[in-house]
Amino acid sequence: FKELFMRFCHACTMPLNDQTENSKAKNFCKHCADADGKLQPREQVQKGVAGWMTEWQGVDFETAMKRADHFLKAMPAFAED
Repeated sequence: FKELFMRFCHACTMPLNDQTENSKAKNFCKHCADADGKLQPREQVQKGVAGWMTEWQGVDFETAMKRADHFLKAMPAFAED
């Protein structure tokens, strides 16, 4: 299970097995990590996830931001207890 989990970004679930999505960070994709491999601020990742949701789910950006907020709370990088 751990091996499978490690193949996905811990912030957005982007698959990391494709070299085009990898970053300098072990557990984050190029969309969620900066050039040094550090996790981007939550707000920036949320906007990226919301942008993806507007295309994928066909919702407006405000709705997508709310959904992205809920989504990120379940991700290891941003988990809330």
